[in-house]
Amino acid sequence: MTDLVIEGCAVATVDGAGTEYADGHVVVRDGAIAAVGAGPAPADTPGRRVRAPGHLATPGLVNTHHHLYQWLTQGRVPEATLFEWLTALYPVWRHVDAAMTGAAAAAGLAWLARSGATTVADHPYLFPPGSGDLVAAEVAAGAEVGVRLHLCRGSMDLGESRGGLPPDDVTEDLGVAIAASAAAIEAHHDPAPDSFLRLAVGPCSPFSSTSELMRESAALARAYGVRLHTHLAETVEEDEFCRERFDLSPADYVAELGWSGADVWFAHAVHLDEAAIRRFGAEGTGVAHCPTSNARLGAGIAGVPELLRAGAPVGLGVDGAASSEGTRLAGEMHQALLMARARGGPRALTARQALELATLGGARCLGRDAELGSLEPGKQADIALWRLDGPGHAAIADPVTALVFGPPAPLTLLLAGGRTLVEDDELRTADEAKLLSAALAARGRLEGAA
Repeated sequence: MTDLVIEGCAVATVDGAGTEYADGHVVVRDGAIAAVGAGPAPADTPGRRVRAPGHLATPGLVNTHHHLYQWLTQGRVPEATLFEWLTALYPVWRHVDAAMTGAAAAAGLAWLARSGATTVADHPYLFPPGSGDLVAAEVAAGAEVGVRLHLCRGSMDLGESRGGLPPDDVTEDLGVAIAASAAAIEAHHDPAPDSFLRLAVGPCSPFSSTSELMRESAALARAYGVRLHTHLAETVEEDEFCRERFDLSPADYVAELGWSGADVWFAHAVHLDEAAIRRFGAEGTGVAHCPTSNARLGAGIAGVPELLRAGAPVGLGVDGAASSEGTRLAGEMHQALLMARARGGPRALTARQALELATLGGARCLGRDAELGSLEPGKQADIALWRLDGPGHAAIADPVTALVFGPPAPLTLLLAGGRTLVEDDELRTADEAKLLSAALAARGRLEGAA
């Protein structure tokens, strides 16, 4: 980390007041934001100076839902519903091991950093017997690339023989899953405000995890003071599954199991009724909105404007690369805007709301809005500096509109805790070509095993 002054650029702070500067500065000191304001920083401000006309500074983006191991199976089953897609891929994923996981995670995190992500919540939920320490492999990948990793140790214990979707041989016994989740928290979770590694507990879904696993996972997470995450209300088929098996909607079912409150965030939440939306808002339950993945699988369009009006925390998620094929996190702002408007008209979501989903909204979902998600003094220096003077953006006068409405913008600089992750649109923490080569080799090994 070095002290740094970014100036001469537009600044969108995404603070509570929506403060913006057409020509502003951001001062970084000791890994945190020391000052933000209009015009240039005072001449005697120490640190390297980066003058950036034609640029927009925003908070680093927060990816609230991902499956990094799925980098290895992109492009498969391109015309399928979620249940069809999962049924086709479970037999492939059962062969994933720690070396494959680490290679996929490093390549995936590098790509996410290249798209402006400084924080990534990942949700691995398959732990095949004999596969090694998948959690440790992913933790190492996160440290190599340098992003803040929120690793949700997932689990499945409801196999086909008990009425679930996954084959029995990709599930775990309940006791094994709970013990492994506790061990992962004890080994890796760092609760410090500047933490680059936090753990959460994440049984996979109502159609792959028993009620007992859901209840015990909630109790475990609250005993350790970590957060809870799962897939919820993603598809019509999931809704039908829950109503047939439990006589409840997915949202009502998990609420009965203790899955509600400000320490919970759900992936997708496409099929929620009005009562569930109101409850999420009242209780502070978060939603990771994954517009590209939802569209790719034909799942539907989440009611993001309604959730925001209810006061629920909403962030953005790329979801696994196997259901979004290398989508850039910055591109999810564009997708969220278009999806909301396709469903609710041109005023359904604004460019600034889309930017907030990708930053402060995501930080709220992860319980880190006091530390991340906006450019304010005292917060961590997670900063994205976007170049907007090229042909895809220069003709758009408003920089936030240019970032969200335009094509993916190149990054001149991306900082996480003041450390440079990306500069001049290139990853600086690792050799991206080598990461890609290793991931492609891992994909080849997986294909051979499957």
